[in-house]
Amino acid sequence: MKMHAEALLFDNDGTLVSSMESVHRCWARWAREYGIAEEAFARVVLHGRPATEIIAELLPEEVRAEALARIEALEVADVPGGVVLLPGTKELLSALPAGRWAVVTSATRPLAEARLREVGIDFPELVAADDITRGKPDPEPFLLAARRLGVDPARCVVFEDAPAGLAAGRAAGMRTVALTTTHPAEELDADVVVRDLSAVSALVTDAGVTLGTIG
Repeated sequence: MKMHAEALLFDNDGTLVSSMESVHRCWARWAREYGIAEEAFARVVLHGRPATEIIAELLPEEVRAEALARIEALEVADVPGGVVLLPGTKELLSALPAGRWAVVTSATRPLAEARLREVGIDFPELVAADDITRGKPDPEPFLLAARRLGVDPARCVVFEDAPAGLAAGRAAGMRTVALTTTHPAEELDADVVVRDLSAVSALVTDAGVTLGTIG
């Protein structure tokens, strides 16, 4: 891999950090509280989607706002000890100046901020579920991040672990790097596929960031 970019846009869970055990633990408890049958809950894709979309598949409209507040409370309370840094995250982010990168997540802002702070990531820009009307695979989250950074979408590189996120990056006209942290390589449609961020190098200049591979 050799790419030049003016900004790097990172998904959070599965890309920078892992909180999958916490996610499944909290959502399973939530489903029990709302009386959702196990077989119905098992069919729902949790990873890489806004909670509002998940809830809309499972509950009637009149209880969705309350249900959203409940799952957010459960997940935020489960953050201590429930989030770990993925390999290479600290090293790569520490090489990037503010204004050159953003976190783009399907989580709500309170949950995303809690997870990032738990592992000591000081994020310069964050696009969360609260900021958008359409989640991944729609390009809106990534286009908003590029706009906030003042960078042409075509000059951005997206880092994602989920097919929906990669589809959103492509739809935004951005180049994509897939991480095989949660899905096998054959399920990931991207310009480059790597195991995790420990395989990515970054050289920062006044003109932007040049990305390469390690190992």
